[in-house]
Amino acid sequence: MSLPRQRLVVLGATGSIGVNTLDVVARHPERFEVLALSAQNKVDQLAGQCRQFSPRFAVVGSEDAAVRLRNLLYPSGAGTTVLAGVEALERIASLPEADIVMAAIVGAAGLRPTLAAARAGKKILLANKEALVMAGGVFMREVHRNGAILLPIDSEHNAIYQSLPREYSSNLEDNGVRRILLTASGGPFRRMPLEDLEQVTPDQACAHPNWVMGRKISVDSATMMNKGLEVIEAHWLFNAPSARIEVVIHPQSVIHSMVEYADGSVIAQLGNPDMRTPIAYGLAYPERIDAGVEPLNLCRIGTLDFERPDFMRFPCLRLAYEALKRGGNAPAILNAANEIAVEAFLDGRLAFTRIPEVIEQTLSSVPWEEIATLEDVLSADAAGREAARQHAAAPRKQA
Repeated sequence: MSLPRQRLVVLGATGSIGVNTLDVVARHPERFEVLALSAQNKVDQLAGQCRQFSPRFAVVGSEDAAVRLRNLLYPSGAGTTVLAGVEALERIASLPEADIVMAAIVGAAGLRPTLAAARAGKKILLANKEALVMAGGVFMREVHRNGAILLPIDSEHNAIYQSLPREYSSNLEDNGVRRILLTASGGPFRRMPLEDLEQVTPDQACAHPNWVMGRKISVDSATMMNKGLEVIEAHWLFNAPSARIEVVIHPQSVIHSMVEYADGSVIAQLGNPDMRTPIAYGLAYPERIDAGVEPLNLCRIGTLDFERPDFMRFPCLRLAYEALKRGGNAPAILNAANEIAVEAFLDGRLAFTRIPEVIEQTLSSVPWEEIATLEDVLSADAAGREAARQHAAAPRKQA
C-alpha cells in the first residue's frame, strides 16, 4: 500500500535551492506533491515551474508581477491561484494541508514566512540563514513551542546533523561532542595577494570554484561571511557555544563538515558538491532517496587538503564570531549591514575590500540592545540597514 504524497511549499522556487528542490521532487512524483511556489520577480521562470508542477498557489513580490504571472498562466494555469506580498508568503508557509516547507528565500525577506511555518508546526527544510542569524532565539522558541521539525539544508549544517547521534539531546557534552568543524572552500580568492583584493569585480567574486549559487551568496562565500553566518546558525541549531565551533578551509568541498567526539573520533559527511544531496535528505528524512547526484569517486579526487582561515584575508568571519559573542541585536545588525554592503558591491558602488569595513562601522555605530520579539529583530534590521547605507555612501577614511 503506497503512502499519501507529502505536500510541499517552496519559498524561493526560482533560486538555486528552489530549482534543485524541484529537480529532486520531479524524480519522485509518487512521493511529493507541490502545493505552493514563490518567487520575488522571476515571473517567466516561475510560470514554467507552475506549468510543470501545477501548484495550488503561486506567490510573487508585487501586484505587477502577479498580473504578469496570471497572464502567462491563463488559461492553462487556471488551477493556480496567484498572490502577492509578504502576507501571502506567510499564508502559504502556514497552509494547514502543507506537510513540508522549503525555506529558501535569500536574505532577511525570508524571515517572516519561515517564522510563520514554525508557528504552524511544519516540517521546515531551512536553507534561509537569516531566520537563525537575525532571530535565533525568537525562531527556535517558536519551533519548540509549536512542535515544528527543523532540518538544516545548508550543506554544512546538514552534514553536522547527519554526523550527530540520531537522538541528539540538544547539548554537546551530553552527546560526547567536543567540537563542531565547519568546512569552507575558501572561495575564489583564497590565494589572491591581499593587495589585489581591492580591484576584485562582481563577476570574479561570483565565480565560485565548486558550487553553483546565486550572486549574493557567492559574494558571501568570497568574503567568508557565509561561513560566519553558518557559525551563528550552528550555535542555534546545535546549542553550541562559539568556542566549540571551528571553521576549517577545505578547498575540495568534499567533506561538508565534521563532528569531533570526546573519545577522539571525528565523524564526517562526504559527497560531491551538489545541493540535491542535503535537499533529498531533508525531503525524505528519515529515509534516503535518489537525488540524481553523481557518486563520489575518492580515487579520482586523490587528496583532501585543510588549512586554518586567515582573519586578515577574511575579516567578515572574525566579525561574525564577534557578533555571536555580543549577542542581542548584533547578529541582526551584522546580517543587515552585510546585505547592504554586498548589494552596493554588486551594483559597482563599493569596493570588495570595503564590505567588511562597512559591516564593522555599522556594528560600532548602532547601539546594542536585547532581542525578545520579532519586532525587536525587525527594528535591529532596519537600524542596521540605514546605518550601513550611510557608511557605504561615505568616502573611505584614509589610513
